[in-house]
Amino acid sequence: MKALVTGGAGFIGSNLVDELIRQGHEVAVVDDESAESNTQFFWNDKAKNYNIDICNKGLLDLAFKKEKPEYVFHLAAESRIQPSILNPTRACEINFLGSCTLLQCCRAHKVKRVMYSGTSTAYGLKNESPLTEDMPRDCLNPYSVSKTAAEDLFKMYYTLYGLESIIFRYFNIYGERQPLRGQYAPVIGIFLRQREAKEPLTIVGNGLQRRDFTHVSDVVSANIAAAETNNKDAIGEVFNVGTGKNYSVIDIANMIHHNQINISPREGESQTTLADISKIKNMIGWEPRVDIQDWIKQQDRDE
Repeated sequence: MKALVTGGAGFIGSNLVDELIRQGHEVAVVDDESAESNTQFFWNDKAKNYNIDICNKGLLDLAFKKEKPEYVFHLAAESRIQPSILNPTRACEINFLGSCTLLQCCRAHKVKRVMYSGTSTAYGLKNESPLTEDMPRDCLNPYSVSKTAAEDLFKMYYTLYGLESIIFRYFNIYGERQPLRGQYAPVIGIFLRQREAKEPLTIVGNGLQRRDFTHVSDVVSANIAAAETNNKDAIGEVFNVGTGKNYSVIDIANMIHHNQINISPREGESQTTLADISKIKNMIGWEPRVDIQDWIKQQDRDE
């Protein structure tokens, strides 16, 4: 396939780019290196790379015109809750208007299918786990609102314009190249950074919050499976990408190091997330393969 990946120099995107290239696909990458939690960006020199903002319609259109992608994987985003609370305008510009700009380019250049990386924060606090895709949305912060609103754009571009779309809701992703900078990086990245620096692991609140931790390689395989599926019933649908298993934050901390302290809880974060992944298993044939306990043990062995 000829693919274009937005956010393709970041955490999830760069892992996806590398796998697509490993499989022999032609890949173009769009990224503006604006993710503040990233300690570095990962550009694959076998891809066609464009350092541009997805909100810049002119430059994005030129990239599409030059590369002529058949499949687009949309991962570029303002992807952290707390920064979005501090700057909701920026979150909405990138996550909603940027997505609309991308979709216009996909439509204009006759892209076959686009995969959208959404978020499980769409479920908010009022839904009980395990979370299913047909539950009502409960968006509690600008990140969740802007990312979830974009879901409707992707559905609309399919129903109105015929642009095939598949929408994902990711659950707590971790793994190689995960962001490490700042207090709002993903918790596993923070814990590993703190252990390496011989600092106590900072547990938010009481640490009893349970999360469905999903390895980045499983997210990559879900995206590729969605691009390759021949099941037309999957088009325009929303799919959870998780493991169907969760662990408490304190469980994860105990797997990494026992030097721990507690810090103040954060508002607007759910106590429990757990994905029901039966829909994506049945319609796309995808299943997760990595368990976080095994992955952390492997990190210990590698050290």
